[in-house]
Amino acid sequence: MKNFKYILAILCFYVWTAVSFAGPTGQDLGDNWCSDVKMHFYAGGPEAGGFAGIVAAGAMNAIRDTGADAEILYSEWDFEKMVRQLRESVGLGVDAIAMMGHPGDDALMPLAKQAAEKGILMTYQNVDPSGVRAKYGGGYVGANLATQGKALAREAIRQFGLKAGDHAIVMVPIGDYARAQREDGARIIFEEHGMTVTVLDGQPTFASDPNLVIPIFGAALNTHPETKIIVHPGSDVMNVAEGIAKAAGYGPNEILQVGFDTSPQIMTAFEKGYVHLTSDQQPFLQGYLPVLSLCQTAVLGTGAINQDTGAGFVDTNNYKAVKALADAGLR
Repeated sequence: MKNFKYILAILCFYVWTAVSFAGPTGQDLGDNWCSDVKMHFYAGGPEAGGFAGIVAAGAMNAIRDTGADAEILYSEWDFEKMVRQLRESVGLGVDAIAMMGHPGDDALMPLAKQAAEKGILMTYQNVDPSGVRAKYGGGYVGANLATQGKALAREAIRQFGLKAGDHAIVMVPIGDYARAQREDGARIIFEEHGMTVTVLDGQPTFASDPNLVIPIFGAALNTHPETKIIVHPGSDVMNVAEGIAKAAGYGPNEILQVGFDTSPQIMTAFEKGYVHLTSDQQPFLQGYLPVLSLCQTAVLGTGAINQDTGAGFVDTNNYKAVKALADAGLR
């Protein structure tokens, strides 16, 4: 009996050793399971940009977790540059591309066609080129922009008691409706509520140099001193909310400023009374999930991930709960 127990113990040890040090099993992909997939990931803005930085952080974490052979590309929110870079990515024959959808269906369609013909997988983040996806496939990770903009306006009306006749200034990226439908959705809801809205044209370059918007908002506020609320087109612009208010002669909480996304600057503006409500679209997920989606499709043959990242609202009552993550560039 003692010999039997001894032999059994030895056998158990060898079984444990084999299991512990063996390679991936049928249920375990192992480390670096996506290392054979060469990928280009588009972060959208400048490398040091607030929103693009969070997107890139998500992508970098996914690259680390999957082992994907990936390169992150930055475009300074220049849609023409995105298209040029995408043409180069397709020409290089990478295996997979996670693309910002800002250039829209017309600009992306011919390159998506070329990618499909070469067997290059594509997925999209932040702005949904639905026409391209309908024809050539691919997932979308990002907020439903029209829904998100309308929801922000409804929440602002609810929280701040806005009423018919109140005046709002909404900055809308007029040149590209695929992108502009979010802010235009806020305009639609305000006008349906009986409010008066002044629309300012939000140029893509403002995200790279948001200080450019300060005199633009200042001029609009000077023309419409009755303004109750400003809607910003994204975190990069709302980062200068304090500067906008001060340049126009407003102190803390003297004019409502709302918009989209979070950042360390926006958290500080909440603390100081210069930002009052934002719709969080979780850019970290817009980086992480597209990389994971492409890896899963390339390695496992699974379908693309589609995820609405419009999580909810951050306001003066709950911003402290997300401040640490926002300050760390993760939220």
